[in-house]
Amino acid sequence: MSRRISFRIFAHSWISDWNHGNAHFLRGLALELLNLGHEVRCYEEFGAWSMSHLMREDGGAGARAIELFRREFPELDVRFYERGGNLQETLRQELHGAEVVIIHEWNDPALANQILALKKVFGFRALLHDTHHRAYTNAGEILRFPLHLFDGVLAFGEAVTRIYLGGFGMQRAWTFHEGADVRHFQPQPEATDIDVLWIGNWGDEERTRELMEFLVKPLEGLSGVRAVAHGVRYPVEAQRVLAETGIEYRGYLPNLIAPAVYGRSAVSLHVPRRHYTNGLSGVPTIRVFEALACGATLVCSPWTDAEQLFRPDDYIVVNSGEEMRKTIHWLLCDDAARRQIGARGRETVMRRHTCFHRARQLVEICEEITS
Repeated sequence: MSRRISFRIFAHSWISDWNHGNAHFLRGLALELLNLGHEVRCYEEFGAWSMSHLMREDGGAGARAIELFRREFPELDVRFYERGGNLQETLRQELHGAEVVIIHEWNDPALANQILALKKVFGFRALLHDTHHRAYTNAGEILRFPLHLFDGVLAFGEAVTRIYLGGFGMQRAWTFHEGADVRHFQPQPEATDIDVLWIGNWGDEERTRELMEFLVKPLEGLSGVRAVAHGVRYPVEAQRVLAETGIEYRGYLPNLIAPAVYGRSAVSLHVPRRHYTNGLSGVPTIRVFEALACGATLVCSPWTDAEQLFRPDDYIVVNSGEEMRKTIHWLLCDDAARRQIGARGRETVMRRHTCFHRARQLVEICEEITS
């Protein structure tokens, strides 16, 4: 084993995954670093946006999600901080003895400034972790961070890495994909009571057109199909459209429950935001890794695996709504094809794309920057 490294990782939230998919990967990554023998402290702001929204979920869903996190990740040392007041003193206490500090890009740049101001005091290395499209779509937001004070960037796709090395002038950036937390995401086959499953947030206008073409329209043309949608930030109009199409909207789904839902579903859909189909082509989001880890039969709207992360037939790509409709119909009628596709996708994830693989890569990067 490599030498023990003391990590401090700042994320928007570890406990809440409400509209915060970054928590999925970060939890698994931290757990694998711990299992490799490293020290990991996890930080989030008290009362953060995602947690505040989680606690407003109806029917106790928020409390249940927190309970699941506590039960499944008892090893994670999650510590809270509050902005203002004694934050600088808190940071001095917490960063003492740190070797590598990782700041996720969904943190306030002001926090990053306060952390990086202590680099010379404590001698740690600092990495920015970017798992979003803002470097491509809203560079000004990323440039609010003091990039020159970081020792490098962990970018979740080669297209993002190129932006940091080229457009932003960083000296060091590594392509550091997300991966599946396979300790929790694994096949859970149950009696199938969902024909077609979509898990994802409606959100803003980043993929409304795509959802209409590849989710709503295909299912309008398939009678008798039991379709379910999970996610948050669905406006009233979107919920109305789903209901009229016969798609049951079930709202927020705690991520740790997702494997069981995949296990009850015959076919799962993936509809990337349009940024990941043009300028950031080749960057898969966490849902792809998680669905495949669960052995799901995954059908994707147009997306190019520019980095060749997967094999042909690990999942199916369709290029139109009509092709989506035909593919869903075929798969619902062909149990053997579904099993074969699901098994193949899971095999690829287990061989290349788990949080364990990413933890080992991160340790190698840290050994490079601390040597």
